[in-house]
Amino acid sequence: MPDRNQTVRALPSRKPCLTAVLRMAGLRPTRQRVALAELLFGGPHRHVSAEQLHGEANEASVNVSLATIYNTLHQFHEAGLLREVAVDASRSYFDTDTSDHHHFYVEDEQRMIDIPATAVEFKTLPEVPHGMVMSHVDVVIRIRKQQG
Repeated sequence: MPDRNQTVRALPSRKPCLTAVLRMAGLRPTRQRVALAELLFGGPHRHVSAEQLHGEANEASVNVSLATIYNTLHQFHEAGLLREVAVDASRSYFDTDTSDHHHFYVEDEQRMIDIPATAVEFKTLPEVPHGMVMSHVDVVIRIRKQQG
């Protein structure tokens, strides 16, 4: 029977991979950035608010302020590692799936559900102002549980 420490050491760590990803994105891989990247990218794609990530960081004993969470999420977004989805003027979610797609926002649960890009069609889009180019289109469809 193998020693538990040998088994743990034999499992690959994601830290070197995430460190490389942060460096390639032009970000210095600080301890806090790497720890937050592990929380964000350690599983399937998901949508997270700054407050949710702060709670997860506290549970994981990652000592980081909410202000640092906001700064890091915005840095990851600017570097192209996250997609920001604003549901209103005071609430944004950060999506680990940066591909083109849209979202349902479940109002009474405050959560996002992905909609494939192919499920939404536009007959036409408006012309963009002179000197501008369209970077992408975000559709957020607000839903809530039916009453009764």
